[in-house]
Amino acid sequence: MAELVGNLLVAQSGGPTAVINASVAGVIQEAGKHECIEEIYGGLNGILGILNEELIDLNDEKAKTVEGLKYTPAAALGTCRYKIDFKKKPERAAQDMNRLFEVFQAHNIRYFFYVGGNDSQDTAHKIHEEAVKRDWEMRVMGVPKTIDNDLPHTDHCPGFGSVAKYNATTVMEIADDVSSMATDDGACCIVEVMGRGAGWIAASSILARRLPDDAPHLILMPEIPYNEEAFLARVKETVDKLKYCVVVVGEGLKNPDGTEFSADTHRMDAFGHPVLAGAADRLAEIVTGKLNTKTRTVKLGYAQRCAAHYASATDALEAAACGETAVRAAVNEEKSGYMVKIVRLQNNPYRWTTGLQPLGDIANVENLIPRDWLSEDGFTPNEKFIEYCRPLIEGEVHVPTEGGLPKYVVLEKYPLQKKLPLRE
Repeated sequence: MAELVGNLLVAQSGGPTAVINASVAGVIQEAGKHECIEEIYGGLNGILGILNEELIDLNDEKAKTVEGLKYTPAAALGTCRYKIDFKKKPERAAQDMNRLFEVFQAHNIRYFFYVGGNDSQDTAHKIHEEAVKRDWEMRVMGVPKTIDNDLPHTDHCPGFGSVAKYNATTVMEIADDVSSMATDDGACCIVEVMGRGAGWIAASSILARRLPDDAPHLILMPEIPYNEEAFLARVKETVDKLKYCVVVVGEGLKNPDGTEFSADTHRMDAFGHPVLAGAADRLAEIVTGKLNTKTRTVKLGYAQRCAAHYASATDALEAAACGETAVRAAVNEEKSGYMVKIVRLQNNPYRWTTGLQPLGDIANVENLIPRDWLSEDGFTPNEKFIEYCRPLIEGEVHVPTEGGLPKYVVLEKYPLQKKLPLRE
């Protein structure tokens, strides 16, 4: 196959992470080493921005700014939760795909990289298949991203190590606070973390526990159905012994019938899922009402995914490497239709490399915590999980400061001139 010469387009999708920009930096920096890539563009707000031909010229960004993306949180290019859905909206999806390829052709996009999670990899897969069908020579690569850590075939996902580091630290600090206030009356604190379908984030808080009686004392994960009787018994037992109890709950906790414990079925999100309305608050009502124990809640929310000030250095390094690998695979190996994956070589000392997995194996498949990585009662991860998770939080990203606060970078976002009529 002859060398493919043309322009590169990179975009981000889904919920941001503390290191999603490191992947973009990896793409930009590696792309600059290959003469066949003439221009490097960014799509604003993911696939939605590309549909609206909202592209920026990344060649004009300062090298120092691009390097600074490796310690800057959120999505520097902007993100979206837009889905090209051929099953539910076939006519709209067909129009979207036509429009995408009009944009690709107008700007001679021959390399497309999409940084995101499950739905993003599905979108990348559809674009790859469509490029083949339309005989438009373009190499499409998925770059993994999700704090949920639920993509299959990769050992773990960039973004997970940093949220695990932040959450475990926060649980340690909350536990110190709650235990210092503990009295004979007893107290319970319930910390809610992200993770709709998989409990990796909740489970990672186990790293806060150094001694057997340390918090978290219970971890409720979507993989294990909620058992109210067992939950209350464990809370009471812990409060009776320690005078306090710290519970971590994943927002997607499930009832025994498989429904979501805190789902508000009257409100739907962009993908048609019921809005999760507060698992911690519901649990607090139950503990207060049935145990008469003073209970507080903490919802970590966006803080857990944007805490770049305490990101994992391992996570940031791997995120950048995934972007670099995607470019090398597309240019040097002429690959298209793959997602970069992280391959663990050993635990101690931790060693890893990158590999490739066909996008068709990734799209819309959810990777859950293996049952044998959890205790028999399902309330805590065991040593298998801890051995897996611990290396991912190692090291600190050194963020420059100004006036005592982090000095993050901001892209100039020089817009490309539009060549097409406005999207219908």
